[in-house]
This record gives sequence, C-alpha cells and structure tokens, in this order.
Amino acid sequence: MILFPAIDLKDGNAVRLVRGDMAQATVFSSDPSEQAVRFEAQGFQWLHLVDLNGAFAGKPVNAEAVERILSRTRLPAQLGGGIRDIATIEAWLSRGIKRVILGTIALRDPALVKEACKRFPGQVCVGIDARDGYVAVEGWAETSEVKALDLALKFEDCGVAAIIYTDIDRDGALGGVNVEATADLASHLTTPVIASGGVSTLADLQALKAVEHTGIEGVISGRALYDGRIDPGKALAVLRGAA
Repeated sequence: MILFPAIDLKDGNAVRLVRGDMAQATVFSSDPSEQAVRFEAQGFQWLHLVDLNGAFAGKPVNAEAVERILSRTRLPAQLGGGIRDIATIEAWLSRGIKRVILGTIALRDPALVKEACKRFPGQVCVGIDARDGYVAVEGWAETSEVKALDLALKFEDCGVAAIIYTDIDRDGALGGVNVEATADLASHLTTPVIASGGVSTLADLQALKAVEHTGIEGVISGRALYDGRIDPGKALAVLRGAA
C-alpha cells in the first residue's frame, strides 16, 4: 500500500486545512518545494499535491509552486484542484505531473473524465470528496445529492487510475480515518481506491492495511506527518506489511 504525503497549496504556501475550511489554514512551510525534498529523503514514493486556491477558482492558481516542486524532486506527483478541462489536463501532464485528479468536473461532466482517460491512459484519477456520504464539489463549498458510490460506479470501465475518497468531516481533524466507509466503497469497485482524511496515528494505517484486500491501494496523510504524530519510517513499514 502506498503512503502519499500531501502538500496542500494556498497562496504559494504549504498548508493544512480543517475540514476544508480555507479560513482554518495552518501554514507549515513558505517553500513547499523544501517539504517535497524532505518527503523524498524520508523514503516516500509519491507526492499528493492540491491547488487549494485552484479548487475554488476553477483554474490553476499555484502553478509556480507546483513547478518548483517538480523541479526539485524526482518523485512522481499527482495533482488536483481546479483541473476542469482537457487543455489543463494536457498542460499539467506535459509539465511533469504523473496523474491529474478530477473532482468537481467528475460530477459536472462525467463524459470529460471518460474522454481524458482515453487520451491519457493511467494518468487520470477521480477525486470523490464526501460529506455524510454525498459528493461535495467546488472546493467542498457545495454538497450535491449524488452518493459517492453512485458517482464512482460511473467510471468503472473507462480506465480511471484510482478513486481518491475523502471523508470531509475527518479531513485535517486528526479524528481517525473512516475505514468502514472507505473499505465499503472499495469493495463495490474494481477501480483501486486511495483513502484520505483523518489519518492521525499508526493505528489508522494498520486498520487500512487490514482491509487492503477490499481494493485500497493507498492512503494520503498530511497534518499528522507535519506535526510529528506519525513517524514516516514506521508508517512506511506498516504499509509494506512489516511489523
């Protein structure tokens, strides 16, 4: 199972939010590329990047910070936030992003996601952010009437690389991962699922590892890595299956 360290970008800084609230942003680094270099040195295999401003603006905003990260690390990176058309997808992939994450547009225009999967095989993920089981969009500012599983099922046969499932009520709150909901979603899909939201202890990672067989490919962690609640070496060992 892959552990994706998160770098959330707001106004050029690496921050963490609480339940997606932009007003509750804690700045952890004014140079996100330094954090990326640190994650690489700690042994991580991927980076998970989010353009928070872009998610609200509907277009890339923190491009300069993303490009600096890509220039300073060899780690493959997946990026979400404000990616809502084929041109933007193509632009990011051409700049070195390995996988784009489509969130709001996956709900608004599923056909675009399917077209992107055809044009860029293995490089398109769908981000499904749920509040009480229902999909939230526009930087989590709006909650739809569509259930997370119903949206995920729309993309079962089009080649989506992974579904990134976030429980908004857990995100940034260090309240523990919603293991049950994540495993339930994964068990209904053939598409791999990446868990996100609420990781706070090694026990959370162990709980996810225990249900890996349901189709959970990885887990994203942010705040717990930044504030030292989770030791990177121990976390990576847990997800490799070591004691």
